[in-house]
Amino acid sequence: MKLYYAPDTCSLSPHIVLRELGLEFERVKVDNRSKLTADGRDFLAINPKGYVAALELENGQILTEGPAIVQYLADLKPASGLAPEAGSWARVRLQEWLNFISSEIHAGSALLFNPGLPEDVSALLREKLFRRFDFLQATMEQQAYLTGASFSVADAYLFTVLRWCKFFSITLNRWPALIAYMARINARPAVQAALLTEASE
Repeated sequence: MKLYYAPDTCSLSPHIVLRELGLEFERVKVDNRSKLTADGRDFLAINPKGYVAALELENGQILTEGPAIVQYLADLKPASGLAPEAGSWARVRLQEWLNFISSEIHAGSALLFNPGLPEDVSALLREKLFRRFDFLQATMEQQAYLTGASFSVADAYLFTVLRWCKFFSITLNRWPALIAYMARINARPAVQAALLTEASE
């Protein structure tokens, strides 16, 4: 398999999951501005949507969209426990979390990367995002991970997008349970390996 990725983007999530599962894969770095891969290919020919992550399978199929990729990967090793069995109620709950992260945290914060965003618009986006953080804080006060007592692919995704707060000068001091949650995820060997690898490339 090949993972097309760029540092400090949502592709960190499948990168973490691949390492958690111990799967063999090749990393292909993508320049988000030029849309060229590190080996000089046109990334738009690989993923016409133009953004990472993209996962190239052994049969040549390309899978995009982080929540779909991480579920596909987890299902390759169901005993890992990174995703409940497909079709189960627990799996539906996992998908609920993945959709929440995608629509409310990922999409809700991505606009803040725009340096030309008017201050009043930025303030509104932050206010909405902080309400979502309040919800996450309440959740993390009750349990260690999003789905309960064990780490899942949803945690890899939430960790990834919450790391973007540093780019927006947002601290998590108002949400101590989230700070503790991020520390738990950050301490995982697979997470450290992914972060160190991406920082060095």
